[in-house]
Amino acid sequence: MFKRMFLFLATNLAVLALVSIVMSLLGVDSRQFGGLLVMAALFGFGGSIVSLLMSKWIAKRTTGAQVIVQPRNEAEQWLLGTVRRQAAAAGIGMPEVAIYDAPEINAFATGANRNNALVAVSSGLLRAMRRDEAEAVLGHEISHVANGDMVTMALLQGVLNTFVIVLARVVGRVVDGAISGDRDRGPGFGYYIVVFVLEMVFGLFASMIAMWFSRQREFRADAGGAALAGRQNMIAALERLAQAHAESTLPKQMAAFGINGSGVQRLLMSHPPLEARIAALRQAG
Repeated sequence: MFKRMFLFLATNLAVLALVSIVMSLLGVDSRQFGGLLVMAALFGFGGSIVSLLMSKWIAKRTTGAQVIVQPRNEAEQWLLGTVRRQAAAAGIGMPEVAIYDAPEINAFATGANRNNALVAVSSGLLRAMRRDEAEAVLGHEISHVANGDMVTMALLQGVLNTFVIVLARVVGRVVDGAISGDRDRGPGFGYYIVVFVLEMVFGLFASMIAMWFSRQREFRADAGGAALAGRQNMIAALERLAQAHAESTLPKQMAAFGINGSGVQRLLMSHPPLEARIAALRQAG
């Protein structure tokens, strides 16, 4: 927890320092900066914090995940027992455990509190994986919860959103003033065009940073899964996933917490290539 808060504060200070330097270079009145920063922080953190607080509800609604209250069969009983044992070993509260109907091998964890999270697996995972492989997948997700990845990701996204909003408007005012020749008047039409374009450009770079962090946490969760369920089992689970060719139906907002072998361009991938994850586990042994 201390490390996450230190990272959060350090990142905020770095953003403020960078924005202050940019403002000084561009000759922006620092008296306008306070209000802009407050507005940007409200919008920047607002969405990510609300999404985090609603993440369990959103996950259940979008995937149709059914929380196991009373096990109806041996598979559900095994699932609950495995998650309970791993949660105790990881030092977190017992998460809600759910199953959602989907053909692909997949799982995700979410929640705003490491002691009140949700771990869900697809019906396809239970059908296609051996118990030792499924146990490794569950260990991976429990490690996400224990590492506080959902909270850290939300805070990082809030910082990045704030940076994008502030920098786009600071540069927009400078460009609009240079075009109009009158920096004291209100923003013109050009200002809004510049801000819109810059938010798209800066937003793309911010997404690259967020996805880089997401890929790093996948390696950490793999290591955690290996510690909870065995390194060979974690490797076997990833190899089994690499063999699966079914297209994922996991909603976009849940993809950052799922085991998902698909991806787009490397810089915007939320997960490292499966080959890289397997290689990292083998090298760790």
